[in-house]
Amino acid sequence: MNRRQFLVGGVAATAGLAGAGLAWWRFQPHAVVDGALDAFWAQQWDAPDGAPLQMAAFRGQPLLLNFWATWCPPCVEELPMLNTFYRERRAQGWNVVGLAIDQPSAVRQFLQRLPLDFPVGLAGFGGTELTKQLGNTNGGLPFTVVFDRKGSIAHRKIGQVKPEDLVAWAQPG
Repeated sequence: MNRRQFLVGGVAATAGLAGAGLAWWRFQPHAVVDGALDAFWAQQWDAPDGAPLQMAAFRGQPLLLNFWATWCPPCVEELPMLNTFYRERRAQGWNVVGLAIDQPSAVRQFLQRLPLDFPVGLAGFGGTELTKQLGNTNGGLPFTVVFDRKGSIAHRKIGQVKPEDLVAWAQPG
């Protein structure tokens, strides 16, 4: 290998590592904005039927909060699994809430085709700001936050939830 090939290879390897590092950083939850948790627990959204959905009603119980949209393929793909998780774990005190970052009419139409057992709030596109306050700096979807019984964040994930995530998150402690 001549010097030029070695140099080009070294530059390519460095660029690849830098790109991988940037991608890893972008998809890691970051710090929660000061005051965001208190503001979250005080928040209220409309449910698709117009009823109020108050987050304070879920405080003191384990809560899986999932930000999703009808136009987000990984969001739509994970919803049936989250629904099954809710059905299987609600007797143990678990709650699941879906916050739709979408147009209310699109959410209502979607829920007619795929009804969910857990409550859904219509956060609209303003819900993206809440995801950022909770550490999802790029506002990517899906974004899932798991709260413990104390109302503190126990887990966060940017990207599609996998069955092994749910198993790990549901473990006591």
